[in-house]
Amino acid sequence: MEEDRLNGRSKYQNIGALTASQSTAQVEEGKLVENNRKKELQFKASHLLLIFFFLWIFCLHGLGNFFFTKGFLLTRLVLDHKSECQVPPLEIKGKSPSSFDAGCWYPKTFDKAVVIIIDALRYDFTIPNEKEPHHFHNALQVLYSTAQQTPQNAILLPFIADPPTTTLQRLKGLTTGTLPTFMDAGSNFAATAIEEDNLLGQLRDAGKKLVHLGDDTWHQLFPGYFQPNLTHAYDSFNVWDLHTVDNGVTEHLLPLLEPSNAGSWDVIFGHFLGVDHAGHRYGPDHPATNDKLKQMDKVIRDIISLLDDETVLIVMGDHGMDMKGDHGGESDDEVEAALWMFSKKARFGHGHNGIDKPPETAKERPVGQIDLVPTLALLLGMPIPFNNLGSPIAEAFVGPEQPDWSRLAIVNALTAAQVQKYQQAYSVARGLDATLFSEALRKWSDAQDVWQDVMNSGKQASYRSAYTAFSSYQREILRIYRSLWARFDVPSMLCGIFLLALTVLTLAFYARAKTPYRADDAAIFLRQIFIVTPFCVILAFGIGTVVSSVPLLDTTFLGFAVGGFLGFASALRRIPFGYSIPIPNSVWGWMSTVFTLLQAVGFASNSFTIWEDEMLVFFLGTFASVAMVAVIRQIASVDRSSGLFNAFVFLALTRIASLSRLCREEQMPYCRSTYYSSATSSTSASWQLFIPFALSILLPSFIRGYYHGTRSYEGSAVIWIGVVFRLGLLACGLFWSLDAADDNEWLNVNKDTLRSIKTAIAQLILGVAFVAGTTYYIWAKPCISIELAPTADGSIEGDTTSKPKSVTVFGYSNMHGSRYFLLAVNWLLAIILLQKPMGGGAVGILALQTFALLEILDSNDLSKSAIGPVILALLGSFHFFKTGHQATFASIQWDSAFIPLRAVHYPWSPMLIFLNTYGAQIFGAIATPLLALWKQPPKKKSLLGDVAMAMATYMLYFAVINLATTMWAGWLRRHLMLYRIFSPRFMTGAAVLLLVDLVGICVALGGVRWNFISVSEVFGWA
Repeated sequence: MEEDRLNGRSKYQNIGALTASQSTAQVEEGKLVENNRKKELQFKASHLLLIFFFLWIFCLHGLGNFFFTKGFLLTRLVLDHKSECQVPPLEIKGKSPSSFDAGCWYPKTFDKAVVIIIDALRYDFTIPNEKEPHHFHNALQVLYSTAQQTPQNAILLPFIADPPTTTLQRLKGLTTGTLPTFMDAGSNFAATAIEEDNLLGQLRDAGKKLVHLGDDTWHQLFPGYFQPNLTHAYDSFNVWDLHTVDNGVTEHLLPLLEPSNAGSWDVIFGHFLGVDHAGHRYGPDHPATNDKLKQMDKVIRDIISLLDDETVLIVMGDHGMDMKGDHGGESDDEVEAALWMFSKKARFGHGHNGIDKPPETAKERPVGQIDLVPTLALLLGMPIPFNNLGSPIAEAFVGPEQPDWSRLAIVNALTAAQVQKYQQAYSVARGLDATLFSEALRKWSDAQDVWQDVMNSGKQASYRSAYTAFSSYQREILRIYRSLWARFDVPSMLCGIFLLALTVLTLAFYARAKTPYRADDAAIFLRQIFIVTPFCVILAFGIGTVVSSVPLLDTTFLGFAVGGFLGFASALRRIPFGYSIPIPNSVWGWMSTVFTLLQAVGFASNSFTIWEDEMLVFFLGTFASVAMVAVIRQIASVDRSSGLFNAFVFLALTRIASLSRLCREEQMPYCRSTYYSSATSSTSASWQLFIPFALSILLPSFIRGYYHGTRSYEGSAVIWIGVVFRLGLLACGLFWSLDAADDNEWLNVNKDTLRSIKTAIAQLILGVAFVAGTTYYIWAKPCISIELAPTADGSIEGDTTSKPKSVTVFGYSNMHGSRYFLLAVNWLLAIILLQKPMGGGAVGILALQTFALLEILDSNDLSKSAIGPVILALLGSFHFFKTGHQATFASIQWDSAFIPLRAVHYPWSPMLIFLNTYGAQIFGAIATPLLALWKQPPKKKSLLGDVAMAMATYMLYFAVINLATTMWAGWLRRHLMLYRIFSPRFMTGAAVLLLVDLVGICVALGGVRWNFISVSEVFGWA
């Protein structure tokens, strides 16, 4: 096929041969074709080796982040021990039935339980507010009213979650009683199912019939635990669907509570998602949230009416939500959930503190979520799971009348004794020093002494002292384990930092050291790397085999990385012209270095990290100001006017884009969010819906203006930018208008029909962008047009001319750049669709700023300077914030996965979220080759090397940022704000780097190949 394309006698090829004949001596056509074929093969080989070289860089980045993450993300050892009904941790005279029927370690209070999880039920959602009510107030009233009017039957307490506040981690804590860590090391490390002792496992072992309804996460954690004929699981990821899960749970739950079905279940777990999804989609202060809370109020009242006297009803939130409806972090709004327990018989009380009224705020009398595990286990007569660290909730055991200190003391003694067994087993398994638990052991000894007095005297006062002593021990052991599981694997972290630092040096040498044959040098580097690496891998494997304390996989990976670095270093001496130390030699070079290093150093400060978006505005504004001064010194008036105009445009667009912001909690009250309709909403304002339509009119026209500067708005550009791209942007506006109509019920149209139309539009846009767009890009001709002067006798013969006076090629001076941007247009359209309207406007501004940057670089002859890739990287980072994102878990826009889809589909759903979150950096990576290709003649020498230099520099910026955030996260690992600020920023830096690497290699460098082929078909190979 390629030979046909090379030998075909198209109009462009004839003109190319004719142009070559005017500038060089006539060469026989056969020799010209053969020479062209050799150059083509040489280009393809160099390009392929360049891809392999950058893939090696990607592997090093992956390994560096792997080693650091393995040491940084906390782990705990999962013990296989399980509590047994017949073996209580503490003997209690006459109080330990040791049977499932009466109760294992303590007489049971209830035969059955209905456990309702209202996902994201924040505590203040349950508290009435008549003074300044929001939509989330005064809707779910039943919890507060029953707890206030009948405190012997109902308890309402703040239910504090341990971060991270994600549903999966919270369910682990709610069923095992353990503290969350990022990774649980155990015998079945890769499994998502909970293997350790847990409450559901104890219930199953006791022969209890378990039923689950709702969120399908439970089935990932507890496969095979539930009655298959009664259980109904629903997809939990579709945050746009507010009703399917809730309606399904209600439909199947209420019939199970009828007396006729009493024998078909023992414990029901119902997990409602509507409140959480309303928060994600609209924010908590929205009528949709109010409607879902009212629905929950009715459901709970219906459950109460069907409940019998021997069943306990528990309603709780697994976490809260922030002011926008998101969660995942550790802010107060995210961790402050609600817990409500209800019994038709008077079994609860508040005698231990004398306060019957429910707390008005989550700061009063809170309980930990892990405390539910021993509480529910003892209420149902089950053994407490072996790994539990929670304490019994006093209100559930103190009794409805006078405080029953004996009961309260016994349940706390049993729980403390089980915790003490766990402490002993964990210490042996981990080889922990006994001095670590010295204070806890002292308190345990004191509690045992008090307990002996209780057993001897049986006085209520002694029971109260025992309750206090055992509670003190449990608090101390919990404090120790919180500290213990905050221990890091420092050697692994240092290894990761070491690899990342060496990769930065490698990229710096390759990207910025002076060499005339950068693309061809990749072959020399790869040859040395392939020679040295196997020896290092074999050596490392041998060391790992001999030294059993070091994981074999770790040593092998380390050997691979070190071997690669040694191979690269040895190749530097074999390069014909050598590589000099990459030190900046111009103002622009120093500016790019200072910008990068200042940002890297700034991540040591939590204030800088919080206000990173404002710092980026300063950097970009400084660049534009310096560019204005620099262009004034240019000799050519065209360069002066063009450079000055585009520098001003760049600065103005930066200020306009800065108006779009999504404030993080730590920025309040000095920041005002404008990305959504309000600070407490997750929907766009009505006026923002005009942004996509304005883009469809303005953006293609502005791009056309930049193309006109080189007469490149010809051929393929007219069709794809002027027609297809404009219609695609118009379709984006239609999609978001329909989405707003769906949210606000503007149209009297069936919702399913409306959503089907939306989905079809989104799929059509993405199909045009990625399928049709990629196909068109591969086969498109250069964006040029040919004008032939008449022959000497005034005639034009067929498609060619004989003895023409002149041949004019419009778009000749920007043939590479104008055609390559067609690839960027495809991704630009997809990224704009996946952003909210405000974010789409920011991405459109990013595209225009990219053009302004290209013109500034051209006016100052800076196509090879580091300032271009660095500023483009800064633009990507800047617009990451302007598209409604922050370096926090809560800012992830999960609903973007459902723009073209109705349900979760792997791997497409995660890819859509990545494209939404890091769309600005992705576009920057795709646009990077333009820095080398823009306004370059078609047969410029070493153009592929210039592209490689620009791409390596773009990656280098993000590699430095990743290294800096990694170093500071490691250094500040004991900082109070580690998991709120430094850890999410490190994770963001690592994700962006790896994503930029992949997109730069597969899309940008891959696209360059087709660009060179298309241009060379017309003008031949350089």
